[in-house]
Amino acid sequence: MATSCDFEVDYVIVGAGSAGSVLAHRLSAYSEHQVLVLEFGGKDNSLFIQMPTAFSIPMNKPRFDWGLYTEPEPGLKGRRLHQARGKVIGGSSSINGMAYVRGSAGDYGEWVEHGAEGWGYAEVLPYFRRAEDCLYGEDDYRGSGGPLGVCNGNNMQNPLYRAFIEAGRQAGYGESQDYNGFRQEGFCRMDMTVRGGVRCSTANAYLKPALGRDNLRLEMHALTTRVLMDGRQAVGVEYRRKGRVQRVRARREVILSASAFNSPKLLMLSGIGPADHLREHGIEVVHDLPGVGENLQDHLEVWVQHRCLRKITLNGWLNPVGQALIGARWLLFKKGLGATNHFESNGYIRSRAGLQYPDLQYHFLPGAIAYDGSSAAEGHGFQVHLGANKPLSRGWVRLASSDPEAAPTLVFNYLQEEADRQAYRDGLRLTREIFAQPAFDPYRGEELTPGPHVQSDAEIDDWVAGSAETAYHPCGTCKMGTDAMAVVDPHCRVHGIDNLRVVDSSIMPTVTNGNINAPTIMIAEKAADMILGRPPLPPSEAAVFAPDDWQQSQREGGPERQA
Repeated sequence: MATSCDFEVDYVIVGAGSAGSVLAHRLSAYSEHQVLVLEFGGKDNSLFIQMPTAFSIPMNKPRFDWGLYTEPEPGLKGRRLHQARGKVIGGSSSINGMAYVRGSAGDYGEWVEHGAEGWGYAEVLPYFRRAEDCLYGEDDYRGSGGPLGVCNGNNMQNPLYRAFIEAGRQAGYGESQDYNGFRQEGFCRMDMTVRGGVRCSTANAYLKPALGRDNLRLEMHALTTRVLMDGRQAVGVEYRRKGRVQRVRARREVILSASAFNSPKLLMLSGIGPADHLREHGIEVVHDLPGVGENLQDHLEVWVQHRCLRKITLNGWLNPVGQALIGARWLLFKKGLGATNHFESNGYIRSRAGLQYPDLQYHFLPGAIAYDGSSAAEGHGFQVHLGANKPLSRGWVRLASSDPEAAPTLVFNYLQEEADRQAYRDGLRLTREIFAQPAFDPYRGEELTPGPHVQSDAEIDDWVAGSAETAYHPCGTCKMGTDAMAVVDPHCRVHGIDNLRVVDSSIMPTVTNGNINAPTIMIAEKAADMILGRPPLPPSEAAVFAPDDWQQSQREGGPERQA
């Protein structure tokens, strides 16, 4: 290595976010390993982070958010979407909506089809279970005693939550006993990463309990600028902290857990990526790896809102007195409306016949409020967040400059594929059928958004293009696999480079059907065993829901199959 280093450790982990915190905990559990974690953000001791109901506040604060925006998106009428990413220990798990969704078994079958051998549902389920401390107890699908607290918030005390589940059942989709268990498809109570009324980020669950170990060192406010290379071997990293450039040597490995935006950015700054693009920015090409930064995916959401005929919604609390009462009860007891993200029921359905697994996701909210808290309907209302979760459109992350402090260029190409637009047309019409069920008769007022005037395909397309927002699920930019555009192999090792791995949401070949924080944590749990050279956990033998089995059961008058 041409440059000298200030100190040495065994493992350097770049990013103390959803994946990096898990790795810090697991790798430092062995006292012989010296582990350094570099995090650009700072502490997470703000009550706006720790109070679950306040999640919209930190995601809009420069202190906690990277402040990234997309380029103008053609499919969204040229709008630039804010891509909130956590700039704090715990990363995006410290500013997200805390929804805990593993995805369907079919999602992981897709990963295997893309060359990610060993990442099928049977292989990943044991790592979900290892991570989890589920309030509902342990079974073949759920874990207990793990670092990550999972619960339902306030146990659906508002009757609108139950009405949503019942409406889904009445519409013919069925009720799942556990969408993170045997059967995702159907309507169910929703999980969140909350423990004791407090956000259970990976900082709280994994990182902080490990910081007392002598072999784990955390450097906050540290901007990693590049991976140090000796030929095609990663030997350390360079970073800036408090105005000083420092270099650390990694005796074993460098691990990038810097997000779907910053992990590919760091690879490119280090000379690993599409050769022509690197040369455009004057970066010496160490390894031409064309897939770096490509394959960018995300979920969009639209909100279908109705006025509520009864004064039982969250809108009644959106005043200074109501918010003060919520905050006081949470501060004193860690209970009440402050102890939940308010998404306590959800649903997963197929947008059309012929699909084996669900592709539409619903989060139900007993209020008519923008996800980021920026606006709310007058009076009382409720809404469902509709997401078409298996998009075919793909974008990219590229360098805007060779300056490590420059934000990357983000282009998602949302809704560029006709199938993605059709999924929202189908989804809106199915959503209206669900809200029309008898379960909502006591509550359902007029449709506020998109409004009854939006009916034709063209009108739906126009509404979605003008109102859809990101669900904050970027992934795929360092995809795992074996084809020419793959960046890492099924052991998370960067193709063509020794001693360098990527472990975060960027390695997902395809986005899962749901929020991606749970899969990101699972990725890090599984990768930790790979890094440590431990054998993988034995594959699960738990059964998986097959839609044809359930339909046959219904025809025969039998109960829903449960494992």
